[in-house]
Amino acid sequence: MNQLFARILVIDDEPQIHRFLGPALDAAGYHHLRADNGAQGLREIATWSPDVVILDLGLPDMDGKDVLVKARTFYDGPILILSARDKEGEKIEAFERGANDYVEKPFGIGELLARIKAALRQRAAAQPVQSKIVFGDIEVDLDLRYVVRGGEQVKLPPKEYALLTRLIAGHGKVLTHKELLVAVWGVAHIEDTQYLRVAVGQLRQKLEQDASEPQHIITEPGIGYRLRR
Repeated sequence: MNQLFARILVIDDEPQIHRFLGPALDAAGYHHLRADNGAQGLREIATWSPDVVILDLGLPDMDGKDVLVKARTFYDGPILILSARDKEGEKIEAFERGANDYVEKPFGIGELLARIKAALRQRAAAQPVQSKIVFGDIEVDLDLRYVVRGGEQVKLPPKEYALLTRLIAGHGKVLTHKELLVAVWGVAHIEDTQYLRVAVGQLRQKLEQDASEPQHIITEPGIGYRLRR
């Protein structure tokens, strides 16, 4: 897993936490999404498939431990608890319900970032390494950074290659316009959807049998794109 492109979902009802964490996660090279309550957080876990979830226990609509239990019915990624509750019993119960780590508020951003990195490393170590990706007549070698279609090498500029590998990393999930723009062009270009449309069109011209009827780089209208293998 490329940690630079990792997606971090922060479920917390405190605006100051998001104001503090958002810029820090951006600066560390992550793409983050905000949820202000448990129900929204569960929806985002299901649809966005984050690489790490940061979860507060004191949410306005439900206890964070209940969010944890519900999330574990469909999500197996790292969940880090971020909470002002410091009693040992709370921590034990959170771990028993499926938490991977527990950070007490107030916290240092350096410590939290280190724990996120550790969670990402552990997740990557648990997943089989697949360096060659094949879909249709296209082969992508992630180690050697080359793309072949029909036995012929396809030369992709850095942005197009980065976009393709980000779509591959989505494992068929829909990736939003915002997410792809941040991952490939950076936060300064979060509104530059034309960049994304042009790059997608160029990829389709080079990789699809018929760019007007793409079979692999699929548009989800109003939302983003996904890769169909």
